Amino acid sequence: MPRPPTTLTDEIGIALGNLADAATSPFTPTLRLGVTGLSRSGKTIFITALVHNLLTGGQLPGFSALSEGRFIGARIAESLDASIPRFAYDDHLRALTGKAPHWPESTRRISQLRLTLKYQSRRWMAGLAGTSTLNLDIVDYPGEWLLDLPLLSQSFAEWSAASLERARRPEAPSAEYLAALAETNPLADATEAEADRLAKTFTAYLQASRADGTAFSTLPPGRFLMPGDLEGSPALTFAPLEPIEGQVRNQSLYAMLERRYEAYKAIVVRPFFRDHFARLDRQIVLVDPLRALNAGPAAVADLETALTEILACFRAGDGNPLTRLVARRIDKILFAATKADHIHQSSHGRLEAVLSRLVANAARRAKFAGAETRSLAIASVRATRESVIEEAGEKLAVIVGTPEQGEVLDGTSYDGKTEIALFPGDLPENADSLLEVPAELNFLRFNPPDKLRKTAEGAPILPHIRLDTALEYLLGDRLK
Repeated sequence: MPRPPTTLTDEIGIALGNLADAATSPFTPTLRLGVTGLSRSGKTIFITALVHNLLTGGQLPGFSALSEGRFIGARIAESLDASIPRFAYDDHLRALTGKAPHWPESTRRISQLRLTLKYQSRRWMAGLAGTSTLNLDIVDYPGEWLLDLPLLSQSFAEWSAASLERARRPEAPSAEYLAALAETNPLADATEAEADRLAKTFTAYLQASRADGTAFSTLPPGRFLMPGDLEGSPALTFAPLEPIEGQVRNQSLYAMLERRYEAYKAIVVRPFFRDHFARLDRQIVLVDPLRALNAGPAAVADLETALTEILACFRAGDGNPLTRLVARRIDKILFAATKADHIHQSSHGRLEAVLSRLVANAARRAKFAGAETRSLAIASVRATRESVIEEAGEKLAVIVGTPEQGEVLDGTSYDGKTEIALFPGDLPENADSLLEVPAELNFLRFNPPDKLRKTAEGAPILPHIRLDTALEYLLGDRLK
């Protein structure tokens, strides 16, 4: 799939946005980090953990600026855009570290946060001038919004055909919508009642798909799942129709829904791409492969399709400092498999191999454009610990933690208070097999840790897996 087309107006808007960013801190370099991932991939937790560790000088042995003693500190700076909400770091940290720790709510709107980082440069010229400073702008947005980016390259007919193909899969909870579609004559005169009926049944199907065990990922439009102040507007009152060859009457239902689809792209999708997504320097793509693996090969294949289509929208390339002011490019992309704490460390390498398989096409495209890529298994906040138990004379490597209330495994429903030892199973050596054969794995969702150690200054220490490695990849070269 080609990258979304941009108009001359888009490119001017992107350039002006980049120049405005530079004008806010003309003497301090800025790195814009995009935190991307589909819904429930762990974006909010990742950002909270990243910010907390930088603010408190957390335990990050793989983060060279800190381990070498060159990292002086960080502070939250004033928001650079008063029209965009500030990332609710304090609220999310309280959720993770309060008396009854719980995972923070998922991202429901775009937000951002600027950190000012101070460090001692290794470069002798910079060192002569004293300490160095870097502004780190972190941009967060709902995973559902990502689903919309591929629409910029699709006509209404193309989107309809792909959507109906997915809706007709045996496992898709789309019976009500398909029944409504069968009763519809797309060439008849358009009525608001008919458009509303189709949109509501289609939206119900999208919501059911996200909620059930199929774990489908490629279900745009994303704002149908999170409409916000657009709820009920014509831009969100459309649905896919059977493709029609030739011209259609302007007064027909098909023509009306096609216009609304194009309006949705113009009003919702294109501004998001232009104002936020196209102005990034670095990108971390958070992926939860375990959820798809639990659902089976169809969900794994669906996740691969979603990632390929979304990542095709990235403006990847060499981050040339001479052109960065007007034409930013993402020069480093980190693909991160989240929830690595839900399996034993002996399977982390295989988890990274699964992720590499899922993003292979996108990674090749990014490398060809001049960007670096890497796959890494992480846990931004580690919810389990590892142990070994003996069963029937055999030693099993297990994880120990407290499953969330309502989690069920082998007929046992957990109360959210009882700690268990779980053998999650082993990931297969051949990642390609997961597209054909269901994995025999036991994955549960666990509560966050409730007994946290503290720094000498009294700040809670959030345990993690390879968050320091992720930070080094994304920031290390800019703090030298």
